[in-house]
Amino acid sequence: MSDKAVRVMIVDDHAVVRSGLSAFIMAYDDLEFVGEAAGGAEAVEKCRQFRPDVILMDLVMPEVDGAEATRRIREACPEVQVIALTSYKEEDLVQSALKAGAISYLLKNVSAEELAQAIRGAHAGRPTLAPEAAQVLIKAATRPDEEDQTDLTDRELEVLKLMVDGLTNPEIAKKLFVSRSTVKFHVSNILMKLGASSRTEAVSMAIHRRLVD
Repeated sequence: MSDKAVRVMIVDDHAVVRSGLSAFIMAYDDLEFVGEAAGGAEAVEKCRQFRPDVILMDLVMPEVDGAEATRRIREACPEVQVIALTSYKEEDLVQSALKAGAISYLLKNVSAEELAQAIRGAHAGRPTLAPEAAQVLIKAATRPDEEDQTDLTDRELEVLKLMVDGLTNPEIAKKLFVSRSTVKFHVSNILMKLGASSRTEAVSMAIHRRLVD
C-alpha cells in the first residue's frame, strides 16, 4: 500500500453496505480502507482513532445522524473531509449535510469509478455533487424566501404542531390548559400568517414547509 493512498473510513448503519463499500475501496491501489463505524457517535470516536483522510458518511441513521456526526467530526478533526453518501436527495438532507461541513454529496447509485474520483477529489479539496443534489441547491437558491417568513410565535408553532397531529380545538385547549377561545385565536393567526384559507391547508403547508417536527 502506497504512503500516498487516500485513507478512507466508512460510516453506515447497514453492515451489508459497509461490507460492499470496503470491498470497493480495497479494489483501488490508491485508496486504503482504514475502518468503519455503524453510527454517528461511533464515527466521531473512530475518526480520532483511525485518522482517515476521507469519510463516506451515511445520513439517515438512528440517534446521531450523519449531518450531526459530520459537524462533530469537522470540529474535532478539521483535516478530515466528509462525503455524504446516501439514498436520499431531499432538500433538507442536502442542506444539512453541506452546512455541517460535508465537501460532497453523492447518492448510493453512483458508479464505483465516480465514487473513487469523488474520494480523490475530496482529499484534494474538490467538491462533488450528485446532479440531483445540485438541482436541489439551485432550486433553493432561486426560490423566494417567503416560505420562511411566517413569523409564527412559539405558542402558535405549538398549536400548529397539534393541528398537524390531528387534534381538534377543544383537544388542543385541554392539552395546553387554555380556553377554547384562546385556541381559536391562535388558529386564526396561524391561518392568516400562512396565507391559508382553511385548517386543512394550514396543516398541509406546515408539513410541506417542515414548519414543525
